Amino acid sequence: MTTRRVMPGFGLTLGVTLMYFGLLAVLPLAALVWAAAGAPGRSWAALGDARTLAAMRVSFGAAALAAVLNVPLGVLLAWVLGRYRVPGRRVLDALIDLPFALPTAVAGIALATLYADTGWFGAAGFAYGPAGIVVALLFIGLPFVVRSVQPVLAALDRSAEEAAMTLDATPWQVFRYVVLPPLMPAVLTGAALAFARGVGEYGSVIFIAGNRPGVSEIVPLLIVTKLDQFDVPGAAVLSVAMLAVSVLILAGLNAIDWWGRTHVR
Repeated sequence: MTTRRVMPGFGLTLGVTLMYFGLLAVLPLAALVWAAAGAPGRSWAALGDARTLAAMRVSFGAAALAAVLNVPLGVLLAWVLGRYRVPGRRVLDALIDLPFALPTAVAGIALATLYADTGWFGAAGFAYGPAGIVVALLFIGLPFVVRSVQPVLAALDRSAEEAAMTLDATPWQVFRYVVLPPLMPAVLTGAALAFARGVGEYGSVIFIAGNRPGVSEIVPLLIVTKLDQFDVPGAAVLSVAMLAVSVLILAGLNAIDWWGRTHVR
C-alpha cells in the first residue's frame, strides 16, 4: 500500500525551505564564526579586558533582572486579561503588543524623555545609568511573558480550581497548588525569551543608558563601537560570544519545553 503525503511536492518544498533558511540564517552565522576564527589573538584576548567584562555584566545582569521583574507583572496582566472583563480590556490587550510594533529607537527616545532629569519622572533618577537599562528592558520584555502565559492560562480546566475551593482552599492556595504548576513552563519560557531579547537589545537602551564604559555600556554598543573603529575582527569575536549565549538560551528553552511536556499534567 502506497503512503500518500498530505502536502504535494514535499521534496521540492522541503528543499526550498532548507535553502531559504540556509541563505538567511545559517550562512551569515557561519560567516560570522569564520571571521571570528580568523581574528588575531589580541581580539580574543579582548574578551577578558575590564571594559568587555563590565559590558557583559551590565548586559546580562540588567537582562536577567528585567526578566525576573517581568514575571510577576506579566502573569498578573495575563490573569487580568484572561479572567476578567474589565473596561478597556481590549485596548490593554492591544497595548501589550506595542513594544513589538514600535521601533526600538522610538521606545528609547520616549523612555529617555520620561525619565530624563527634565522629564515627568526625572525625580526617580533612572535615566543615564544601569537603572535606565532595566527600565528599557522591562518595557520590551513584558510582552514575551504575557503572550507566553496568556494562552496556557486560557486553556486551563477551571474544574480543578472549583474543586479546590469547595474543599475550603484559600485563593492563594488555589493559585499556588492548582494554577501555578501547569503555568510554570510558560512562565519560564516567557522569562527566557525576555532575557534573550534583553541581552541583544540596542535601540531602546542607548538613549537612556548613558553609555558610560564600565558603568552603563552594553555589549551591543561595544560591538558597534568596534565597528566604528574599523575593528571588524574584535566585533566578530564579541558577536560570536553573544551568539554562543543565544544558543545556550535556545537549548534552555527546549529543555523547559521538554520538562513541561513530560512532568506537568
